[in-house]
Amino acid sequence: MNYDIKDIKLAEKGRLRIEWAAKNMPVLSLIKKRFAKEKPLKGLKIACCLHVTTETAVLGDCLKSGGADVYICASNPLSTQDDVAAALVKDLKVGVFAIKGENTKTYYAHMKSALVVKPNITMDDGADLVSTIHQLPASVHANIIGGTEETTTGVIRLRALALEGKLRYPIIAVNDALTKHLFDNRYGTGQSTLDGIIRSTNKLIAGSNFVVCGYGWCGKGTAMRAKGMGAKVVVIEVDPLRALEATMDGFEVMPIRQAAKIGDIFVTVTGDINVIRKEHFSLMKDGVIVANSGHFNVEIDIPGLEAIAKSKRPTRDFVDEYTLKNNRKIYLLGQGRLINLAAAEGHPASVMDMSFANQAFCAQYLAKNYRKLKNQVYTVPGDIDKNIARLKLESMGIKIDVLTPEQKKYLASWEMGT
Repeated sequence: MNYDIKDIKLAEKGRLRIEWAAKNMPVLSLIKKRFAKEKPLKGLKIACCLHVTTETAVLGDCLKSGGADVYICASNPLSTQDDVAAALVKDLKVGVFAIKGENTKTYYAHMKSALVVKPNITMDDGADLVSTIHQLPASVHANIIGGTEETTTGVIRLRALALEGKLRYPIIAVNDALTKHLFDNRYGTGQSTLDGIIRSTNKLIAGSNFVVCGYGWCGKGTAMRAKGMGAKVVVIEVDPLRALEATMDGFEVMPIRQAAKIGDIFVTVTGDINVIRKEHFSLMKDGVIVANSGHFNVEIDIPGLEAIAKSKRPTRDFVDEYTLKNNRKIYLLGQGRLINLAAAEGHPASVMDMSFANQAFCAQYLAKNYRKLKNQVYTVPGDIDKNIARLKLESMGIKIDVLTPEQKKYLASWEMGT
C-alpha cells in the first residue's frame, strides 16, 4: 500500500484520538454496522480529498466496512493531523497522502497520488480534487461513476463547471443537505472558529469588536458564538436579505471600510476572494487579529498586506505579525487558511457525524444509481436527509410525535377552510 505521511510512529496517539471521535459519532457507527453486513461498496475504490482529521478517519473506517478501498489526500495544506494519518495507514490500511504544513507543490502531488489508483468515486472538500481531475487526461476519470462535495466553496465551483457543460461525472452536493449545512456549517464552524482563534492567540473575546465577513450559515454560527462569548459583533454583507437578517438578529451591519476602523478581531467566511484588502488593512487599529474560516486562503488579500508591511515575523504558533510602515501591527492567523483546522481540531465529532453520514449514504446511492444520473450537480435525496436526522435523534434519546391520519388527510387536502 502506497502512502506519504509524516511519521508512522505517531499511529498509537492517532488511534486513541480516532476512538474518542468514534464514540461521538453514533450515526456513522450504525451505518458502519449495516455496511459491514451488506457490503454496498464492495469492489469500489474511493479517493477522498478531505481534511485528514479524526472524524475523517471514522468515515474512512465506515467506507472500508462497506467493502471499499479508500485513499485519502488532504483538502488543505494545514488541516492534516499527522497522528491520525499514521493511524489510518497502520491500523485501518488506508492509503494516505498528507502531511501537515505541506507546500503547494506537495499538496497537488499528493492529490495525484490518490488518483493513480483510478478511483470509482471521489469525495471532495472544496473541489480541488475534481478540478485537478478535469485538468488531466480523460483516462484519469474513465472509471469514475460519481462523486460527492462537502463544502459550500466546492459546490459553487462545481455548479459553475456544470453550467459550462464541462462536468465529466455526476456529483452529489452533500453540503446542501439540511443535516449538513444547518448543523455543520452553523454550529460546527461557529464553535471551531472561535476555538482556533482562542488557541492561537489566547485573546479574550468578551468586550471585543468582532467583525464577521459573510452571513451565510458559517457566518451566522460564528456571529452567534462570538456574541455568546460577550463580543460586540459587526456583520459585513453584500446580500440585502442576509444583511437584513443579521440586523434582525441583533447585530450591527456596515461596510468593511467602516468596520476596518473599529474591529479588534476579523473573520472571513464568505467563499469569495479579497474580502479584506490592502485599503482595509491601512485603516485598522494597532494589534488587530485577522483570520479566515472560509475554505481557501484567498478571502484575505495576503499579498496586499505584505505589500504595505515593512516587516513580518512569527510570534506564536499560527500567528504572523505584520508591522506596517506607520508601526501599527496586524496579526494574521494560520497563514490565512482555515483557522479552525490550522490551529484547532476542526468541527466537533458529534456534528461531523451527520455530515459524514451523508457522505457514506451518498456513496451507497451512487453505487446503486449511477447509471441513471447525468453529469450534473445533484442535491442529497430527501429520504437520506430525513433518515440521518431520525438516527441522530434516536442516538440522543429524543422522541418526536407523528401525524395522526386526520392530520395527514388535512395536510393533503384543500377543501377545509376556517
